[in-house]
Amino acid sequence: MLSTLQCRAFLLCLVSISISSTWSFVTPQAMMMMKTTKTKHNKESMVQLNAENTDRRGFMGQAAFGTSLLLSLGGLLPLTNPPPAFGDDNDVDDFVTTESGLKYKVIKAPKEDAALAKPGQEVVAQYTGWLDGFDSEKKFDSSRDRNRPFRFKVGVGQVIRGWDESFSTMGVGERRLIIVPARLGYGDRGAGGIIPGGATLYFDVEMLAIQ
Repeated sequence: MLSTLQCRAFLLCLVSISISSTWSFVTPQAMMMMKTTKTKHNKESMVQLNAENTDRRGFMGQAAFGTSLLLSLGGLLPLTNPPPAFGDDNDVDDFVTTESGLKYKVIKAPKEDAALAKPGQEVVAQYTGWLDGFDSEKKFDSSRDRNRPFRFKVGVGQVIRGWDESFSTMGVGERRLIIVPARLGYGDRGAGGIIPGGATLYFDVEMLAIQ
């Protein structure tokens, strides 16, 4: 018969063997898998962060505004945090029409002596975009809903042509409603299954800063 002390020593020995065996399973293949999984997770996190800086065509194009316009949206965004009602702003009689066909209406004047962005300069903007008219149920993207302003370089093709044209003539602090015809937006091909081909786009855009 084993004494009580001998039994306790035997049990402690078994526990030690069990712990050692467990770690032997984790090493080295399992540990490598754990490290690989952690590395993969970190890379995925970096990809998610870098996605915020993709160009505007990723703004709606990769979404699939893939992104950010353009973002991995599974459908039209709900009307969370909607802007103030636009009333009769779908009536374009009081909009300015440019030579390209872009229409805009200034709803907030720029700051006094506000500078204009030069080609290649980065601007910081807020926006909301709709199909079928301002403040419609078909809102497809909004930086305001995400509470994350959008950054891009003006005049270098990072965004749709209607955006390049509009932001190149806006001063800091200015807010506009813009109507972008398909040829200045996503053309006949549309974007990411969210923007249909030939769609006219309606945006509420605001210039926050020029970097």
